[in-house]
Amino acid sequence: MAGKMHADELDVNTSLVARLLADQFPDWAHLPLAPVPSAGTDNALYRLGDELSVRLPRIHWAAGQVEKEMAWLPKLAPQLPLAIPQPLALGEPGHGYPWRWGIYGWLEGEIATAERMADPRQTAADLAAFVAAIQRIDPTDAPAGRGVPLATRDEAVQSAIAALHQDYDADVLAGAWETALHTPAWPGPPVWHHGDLQAGNLLARNGRLAAVIDFGCMGVGDPACDVMAAWLYLSAETRQVFRDVLQVDDDTWARGKGWALSMGLMALPYYRITNPVLAEIGRRAIDEVLAD
Repeated sequence: MAGKMHADELDVNTSLVARLLADQFPDWAHLPLAPVPSAGTDNALYRLGDELSVRLPRIHWAAGQVEKEMAWLPKLAPQLPLAIPQPLALGEPGHGYPWRWGIYGWLEGEIATAERMADPRQTAADLAAFVAAIQRIDPTDAPAGRGVPLATRDEAVQSAIAALHQDYDADVLAGAWETALHTPAWPGPPVWHHGDLQAGNLLARNGRLAAVIDFGCMGVGDPACDVMAAWLYLSAETRQVFRDVLQVDDDTWARGKGWALSMGLMALPYYRITNPVLAEIGRRAIDEVLAD
């Protein structure tokens, strides 16, 4: 990454994390501490010893995500077919750092990029099974998640389309986005979703999906924001497997496609310099939607 990803993000470093640990969790403070390279945009991640990780919000809009994960991940985990992070301790502000932060169990695995997956169709089926399982969880008292109406993203998407005029035909992008905007809204009650199912948040072991991480966008709302994984992560050859297992209706499928387009459009120009990995994920999502 070239410098900071956000103009107003905090400078989170190993020295700061070590001081926070020494003050608040001295029993763990002697363990080796090292930053974990990541394309994540909201939180800084550190490995603590062999079995722990430390996660700290680095931008104001991520403040509160750790508390949400601490409250809900233990309730979700027994009902999901893939491993998810295990919250262990909640840290408090200190040493000039203004937000709460978390210590979690370390999840073994590699980022689930396409070349690491043994069977792409099995990957699509496993991901659909995870989405189906989280949708079945009781939404009572659950927080609102990322699954808001697509129209709430229109201003940001329009700005992104203008910023990408040298990369894509703006009329083609605008037409695809307008099609998504005119899709009927989700008519049912809000359902649980992860909200950010892209390669960086999926872990593989032995060539198969094993875990899902980073639940900062989780909550209840329109299920289409998890359906977007069909274009954000999967290929044209495996997309139908995902849809068949999940049994997605036509309107939710169309909104999921719109979600994927919006994510790609907003990520590519914003992260082009500071986070090339995420920018490339954005470009791929745009290309998959336009080719579909």
